[in-house]
Amino acid sequence: MLTKRIIPCLDIKNGRTVKGVNFIDLKDAGDPVELAKKYAATGADELVFLDISATEERRATLIDLVRKVAATINIPFTVGGGISSVEDVDVLLRNGADKISINSSAVKNPDLINQIASKYGSQCVVVAIDAKEIDGEWIVYLVGGKVPTEIKLFDWAKEVEKRGAGEILFTSMNNDGTKNGFTNAALAKLSKIVNIPIIASGGAGTMQHFADTFIEGYADAALAASVFHYQEIEIPELKQFLKNQNISVRL
Repeated sequence: MLTKRIIPCLDIKNGRTVKGVNFIDLKDAGDPVELAKKYAATGADELVFLDISATEERRATLIDLVRKVAATINIPFTVGGGISSVEDVDVLLRNGADKISINSSAVKNPDLINQIASKYGSQCVVVAIDAKEIDGEWIVYLVGGKVPTEIKLFDWAKEVEKRGAGEILFTSMNNDGTKNGFTNAALAKLSKIVNIPIIASGGAGTMQHFADTFIEGYADAALAASVFHYQEIEIPELKQFLKNQNISVRL
């Protein structure tokens, strides 16, 4: 049985870790390098670094900060934000990223998924999908949740898998920062229609929420930010809690 992964997320704006609710009202959550070091030391399985304003500000990801974070950790490291070409990917991989996450650029240029997977392998490509449920339909949003599209979540998930994505990072904008739990019905449907790992994001508030997303949502990994940044949940205790519920985790 594959172990379930616990993944802290560093949302970066102006060089600091930030966290909001439903993608707005961002508050400072600390120094990314120190947080990364702590998470690697306390049992995080992977780390995700998202430069959340890079696309909106039309600039490349913060390379120096990526390099500093990579130097302090020994776990798989995914970087996203502002990536729009194979050249951008090359720079990030050379500066310490193990995987890259693309979102808006993948929607605008779906062939980018094929290009990156072809050059670096599917295991390198995480397609992040931010979606909001509106009148029972999950709609994909771009530019850090600011721009709605007419694309449906489940159609897009199938397409990114076909194009070579190795994983999908699905964030429910309805649940983001609410601490009311993950959107397990949508996650379960995603897990049924694609054969690549799904990372659940948006809504973690309790240790039981993590257990529920693995059991009811069939998620392969669970990503969270504020509950880890503000020490509401400590990773070692979370993993022991999951193990006690017969969920396979790396201790």
